[in-house]
Amino acid sequence: MLKSLLNTRISYYRYYNRSILKATPLLLLVTLTTISVSAQNLIVKTALASKSTDITVATAQKSISLAIDNSDYQAVKLAAGFFADDIKQVTGTSPAITTLQHPAGEMIIAGTIGKSPAIDRLIAAHKIKDINKIKGRWEASLWQIVNNPAPGVKKALIIVGSDRRGTVYGLLQISRKIGVSPWHWWADVPTAKRKTVTISVPKPTWDEPAVKYRGIFINDEDWGINQWARKNFEKDFAHGIGPKIYEKLFELMLRLRLNYIWPATHEVSKEFGDTPENVALADHYGIVAGSSHCEPMLYNNVHWNEKLKGVWNYSTNPDSIYKYWKETAKHRKDKEAVWTMGIRGIHDRGMESPPSGIPERITLLEKVFKDQRDLINQYVNKQWGPVAQCFVPYKEVLPVYDAGLKVPDDVTLIWVDDNFGYIRRLSNPTERKRSGGSGLYWHLSYYGGPHSYTWINSTAPALMWEEFHKAWENQARTMWVINVGDVKPMELGIDYFSRLSWNPESQKTDAQPQF
Repeated sequence: MLKSLLNTRISYYRYYNRSILKATPLLLLVTLTTISVSAQNLIVKTALASKSTDITVATAQKSISLAIDNSDYQAVKLAAGFFADDIKQVTGTSPAITTLQHPAGEMIIAGTIGKSPAIDRLIAAHKIKDINKIKGRWEASLWQIVNNPAPGVKKALIIVGSDRRGTVYGLLQISRKIGVSPWHWWADVPTAKRKTVTISVPKPTWDEPAVKYRGIFINDEDWGINQWARKNFEKDFAHGIGPKIYEKLFELMLRLRLNYIWPATHEVSKEFGDTPENVALADHYGIVAGSSHCEPMLYNNVHWNEKLKGVWNYSTNPDSIYKYWKETAKHRKDKEAVWTMGIRGIHDRGMESPPSGIPERITLLEKVFKDQRDLINQYVNKQWGPVAQCFVPYKEVLPVYDAGLKVPDDVTLIWVDDNFGYIRRLSNPTERKRSGGSGLYWHLSYYGGPHSYTWINSTAPALMWEEFHKAWENQARTMWVINVGDVKPMELGIDYFSRLSWNPESQKTDAQPQF
């Protein structure tokens, strides 16, 4: 069970009027510091180590080294750097990042199964207990104190990940435990200083997520984060939200244990995939880059030029549309992604006519599925496992689905709310047997009729708890995505969602007052 909020801080967020450069504070937001992690036997002490299952990670005078193999994932190396900076924020001293070629008496050894020779040797030597609890699992982490793990090392805190994000989470959850908030940059949350940081692991402990893909959707970004980026943080990009913003966002997501993003979609933003640095950053950070319900095949059509490319209608102009889907499949073929299936209109408009009848639209969509999956099968490799795909029956698409549309069995059905937080539909007993499972797309922020709610977090955690538990209890457990608008106004909702999606059953009926 997650503990109560430890500290709060009021943070101003300044939006910029499109016609003036003067900053105008519009909102006051209560932002969050740190929470306890789910692993029960990972304890932080402020005294020096006194037991065999304790290790003093840092004092005001020195820190122990952190060993990471050079062969491990880039995301793990990035997280190691964040972790070292976090230790310095707390104690004033920073761990050296090294390898076991430079052993020391006490160390932290972190790595991914199958990518870290140091971790693989420890497993082969049966030094790590309960490794079967995480081996082959999704994003699982294990922590253990091991005596004499390697020549020249008397004691080490071992952090093992079942995959790259498992290792990243293993490191950054210690950061949270010692008092570094995931929101330290976005909300200026201060870090409490300590003279000593000791980690105690009385017995091996592990953790893993309940929901596989836990994501956020940046949307309706025209007046907030886009303007702030364009005029302040990312002036050199000239398109608003770009690599500098995404880099900070990806770090936040890893610290919150979120793994999946639908990038910014509006016309004021440059398409995510058209900036190679965006795609490369997502890969380096281990973030699964997908696309929203109106962006099939990771392709954002918001700038589709009908004079040059023809109408956005697969019944009358399939070759032109197929060409761009093919280019995206070839370009993103080796990156971890969730590929959105189907087709709607341009930028959240309804499906184009013709066809206008539901039977004809069913025929068209099933043709679209076949062509899209042929491209995936031809170009997208499987280094990250079976290629994840989803279908979102949003707005006008839901009646088409309910009329008998056949969605391939391994494609995840992402159900939707009514734009105001109330789920429209969940899987029936037959749909629950689908190998692709199901999920939920849900709004914390909405811009549209009959009224918008975008610039303040007006959704109570109690409603989130009720609706997401409804999804959980009806087996919608594969993908959860929330529309967070400009990000900054929805800090509270994002933070609560990160807890809820990691372990819904840890959030009981009293979750709101606890939060």
